[in-house]
Amino acid sequence: MAYGLLYDYLMGQCHNAYEYFGAHFVTIKKGRKKVDGVIFRLYAPMASDVSVIGEFNNWDVTKNKMDKVDECGVFETFIENLTNYQSYKFHFKNAKGQYVDKADPFAFFSEYRPGTCSRLFDIRNFAWHDDDWLNKRNRNFDSPMSIYEMHLGSWKGQVDGRYLSYEEIADYLVPYVKGLGFTHIEIMPITQYPFDGSWGYQATGFYSVDSRYGNPMQLMSFVDRMHQAGIGVILDFAPVHFANDNFALSQYDGTCLYEYDGEWRISPWGSLMFDLGKDPVRSFLISAMDYFVNYFHFDGIRVDAVSNIIFHNGDKSNGPNEGAIEFVKRLNGKMHINHNNVMMIAEDSSDYGGVTKGLEYGGLGFDYKWDLGWMNDTLKYYSLDPIYKKYDHNKLTFSMAYFYSENFLLPFSHDEVVHGKGTLINKLWGSYDDKFAILRNLYTYQFAHPGKKLNFMGNELASFDEWNENKSLPWNLKSFPIHDSISRLIRNLNLIYRHEKAMYMEEYNPSHFTWLMVDNSDQSIFAFQRSYAGETLVFVFNMTPNYYEYYDIPMLVEGEFEEIFNSDKDVYAGRNNYNGLPLKTYPYGMENKPYHMTVKLASFGACIFKKIK
Repeated sequence: MAYGLLYDYLMGQCHNAYEYFGAHFVTIKKGRKKVDGVIFRLYAPMASDVSVIGEFNNWDVTKNKMDKVDECGVFETFIENLTNYQSYKFHFKNAKGQYVDKADPFAFFSEYRPGTCSRLFDIRNFAWHDDDWLNKRNRNFDSPMSIYEMHLGSWKGQVDGRYLSYEEIADYLVPYVKGLGFTHIEIMPITQYPFDGSWGYQATGFYSVDSRYGNPMQLMSFVDRMHQAGIGVILDFAPVHFANDNFALSQYDGTCLYEYDGEWRISPWGSLMFDLGKDPVRSFLISAMDYFVNYFHFDGIRVDAVSNIIFHNGDKSNGPNEGAIEFVKRLNGKMHINHNNVMMIAEDSSDYGGVTKGLEYGGLGFDYKWDLGWMNDTLKYYSLDPIYKKYDHNKLTFSMAYFYSENFLLPFSHDEVVHGKGTLINKLWGSYDDKFAILRNLYTYQFAHPGKKLNFMGNELASFDEWNENKSLPWNLKSFPIHDSISRLIRNLNLIYRHEKAMYMEEYNPSHFTWLMVDNSDQSIFAFQRSYAGETLVFVFNMTPNYYEYYDIPMLVEGEFEEIFNSDKDVYAGRNNYNGLPLKTYPYGMENKPYHMTVKLASFGACIFKKIK
């Protein structure tokens, strides 16, 4: 088995390299005895005179030499009577003739900064309790999916100078996320990384669980508890680049074993770029993502910076990076073969076609793609003075011109609330009260628009302060009714979204969406209908401070409609300008529609109407 796995690794076809490489607790036979210990395996083709050094041998380079067991550059040794948490490194002569100490690329655990050693950890035999969840799990094409994106360290922040553990965070997170109605959480990268300011996107250990919050089994417990509460967990993973610290992957064996050797070596972030055209690198990263799905039961992988995979440095003028594109196709193909109910999500800002099309149709094979164009257009439109919105009317209508080309996910992510960009509410036009009214309208529009939903932690608090990875979310805002009302609004939107099939069933089928009012740029009022299997919802948005006691909306179908949501209700800190009794449609339509319905439209109001059967 090992040689078949090794061959696949060298050919870029391996999805489970973690079963072979790294440090594994095993029991072997020595004569008639069974001996417990750890078997170490290292892939370093240009290394020689290789040893394992650690606290178990007083860092003595002579005590535990590793044998070269394959000419491709695999080294191995077995050491008896080792225990969890013992620190170790590999010591060897590299291609430049220098002796170096390197962390284990396949380590399952690592020292917390400023420590740089790998640490032993036995990842076997965790007692899971999520069979019911896994048996029902799917890729959510016809299911509601509303994601709460979060950074584990700054959600609650540090307590007494330390980070909360995975399990401690779960104590608070499970009831909170469940109470807000989210279906999934997405955690920013938790592979080991040394620099807090990288947020995990510049890692040094791609199999090593972030030791800030505990050990691998504590992370397993975190996911297990989420699943028992009916909450899916998506892992943000960064396979494009890695931290340039000398103890890690940088020039690992004295050559550019993992990174490019040449002009593309340094990333736009100053880190090192994985050479995704190298077959062993492909196997290394595919196996890393498979490891987290297999051992930790993650329900999806969000692949970071896909545009920088498709094009060198994310620049289309550099042309497609064919080697990296092949990596992505292999990644998605193998993940779906081995885990057919796990989602693969692309964070992609490019206009490259077919990102979510199947491999058999020439696509990249992702399940979903972040619609960053929708996010940018939407936030630009909502930030405008209402007087000028009519000149950018197409910012709100353009998304539906391309929406059905991919399976899109609508993100208001961490990238929008940092680095001087301002929080969502800070981006919006108007007075203090206007900003809250427009924010309520914005969230309603996000939920009304076809596509899966994602919101970064703190969006539900309407904070005016940008996210800071070193600080807790401003939980004190919950004591202010106008801020707490935004949490209530998001909760109710989540519940409506999860209850109404017209908002998620076959949402990537254009036959279920119809614009009712799309060209009214002078008044900046929009209306559209979504329907499924006899259920009909109508969404109306007033993008200006103008108030309308009576406003006619074109309608496609005849009947009575109940208002199931209005962003101007007092429970959301609005002025209570809502439609009370069910509304009827009448003949003599508008804009080539056979009927019309007269509604009350609040200043910056957003309404959802449901046809009464």
